[in-house]
Amino acid sequence: MNRIFNAIAALALFFLTAGAMAQEARIIKNYEDFGDYRVIYSVFNSDFIQPDIAQQYQLVRAKDRAYVNVSVVKKDGGTKGLSAEMSGNATNLIQQSRPLKFKEIREGDAVYYLAPLRYENEETLTFNVDVTLPNGKTETISFRRKL
Repeated sequence: MNRIFNAIAALALFFLTAGAMAQEARIIKNYEDFGDYRVIYSVFNSDFIQPDIAQQYQLVRAKDRAYVNVSVVKKDGGTKGLSAEMSGNATNLIQQSRPLKFKEIREGDAVYYLAPLRYENEETLTFNVDVTLPNGKTETISFRRKL
């Protein structure tokens, strides 16, 4: 009887731990703080861009295309986008690297940078982006996404 109780307790602990790990796995960090600045980043499929917006900014929409989106704001809660310089690359699991070429987009107070990217279905990529902040200091952000 004691063995059955121990087995059930161990199984319950396993499921609680697995559930907690799964909960943590869903939280995807999308920013890094550097002094007074926050660098916000994401990757999204190009199909999310409305056709008229894509045409306005000369952005390509296709099933095998994504965009890396990076913006810089003041960390104190400012929502006004700040100018910065970006460069970087995306590397797959077998270490093949592709350069990222960012294009600045301005819409009102928003300033963000988009880099187009072709990808294979369910490809996992590591992104390394060098961001030159408004204070002149260059910082690197690194993140991984499965597309």
